[in-house]
Amino acid sequence: MKSQDKGLLLSKFIVPGSKIELEAIERLLQKDGTYKRKKFDSKVVEVIDEEHLEILMPMEQTKLVLLPVNGEYEVHFFTDKGLFQCLVRVVDRYKNGNIFLLSIEMISNLQRYQRREYYRYSCLMDMRIRECSPNENFAIKREADFAPEFLPTVQATIVDISGGGIRFTMNSPLEKDSFVVVYFTLSMGGRTKEYEVVSKILACKEMENKRGYYEHRIQFMKITNSEREEIIRYIFEEERKKRKREN
Repeated sequence: MKSQDKGLLLSKFIVPGSKIELEAIERLLQKDGTYKRKKFDSKVVEVIDEEHLEILMPMEQTKLVLLPVNGEYEVHFFTDKGLFQCLVRVVDRYKNGNIFLLSIEMISNLQRYQRREYYRYSCLMDMRIRECSPNENFAIKREADFAPEFLPTVQATIVDISGGGIRFTMNSPLEKDSFVVVYFTLSMGGRTKEYEVVSKILACKEMENKRGYYEHRIQFMKITNSEREEIIRYIFEEERKKRKREN
C-alpha cells in the first residue's frame, strides 16, 4: 500500500494557543444505550518539533482527565488558517508548575479537515463492488434488515478509506444516491478480515487525468460499531508503519 498524501508541516499551521479536540478510537456505551467516541477539549502549549506537541491535560467539569500514556487519538486543530487533523499517541504526562501537561506524538501526517468527517487514510487497495438489487434498495430505504443477494461484482480501487466511508475509482460511473455493496480485505495484527458493507454513493465524477475512469465517494450505511472501530484501528496501524518508514 502506498500513501498518496505527504501531509502538511505542523509548524506552519499549528501554533501555541490553538484549540484542539481529541477523539478516542473506541466508542463507549452511553446511558441512553447508544455508543459514542469520547471527546476531550484541550489547547496547544508548544510545538516542540514537526512530530511532537505539548498540550494542556484536558478537563471534564473541574476534574483533570488523565489520558493514558500510549493512548491513541484522532486530533482536530482549530486555527485561524482552517481546521486540521492527524492521529496522535500520548507519550508522557507531567506537571510544570501548576499546569498539567501531555506530550503527544504524531503517528500520521497532518491533513486539512472538514467537520464531521473521519480521518482519511490515503492508499491503493483492491476492492469489489456491486449495485444493490431492487429488493435490497427497498429494504435499505425502509431501514429494514435483509440478506444480501449473491450478484456479480466488478473491480475497483480504493484511494482512501476512513471509519465513515471510502473514495475509490473504477471504469464505469455509478449514480449519486444509489446504494451499493462493497467488498474489501484488511490485514491487521497478523490476521486478515473481509468486509462486506452496504454503502451509499455520495458523489461521482470522471477523472481528468484518466479518461474513462470515475472517482466515487461512498458513505458506509450498514456497518457495526465493532467493524467501524476495526477500520479506524487499521488506519492507526498503517499510519504508524508509514511514519516509521519515512523516518
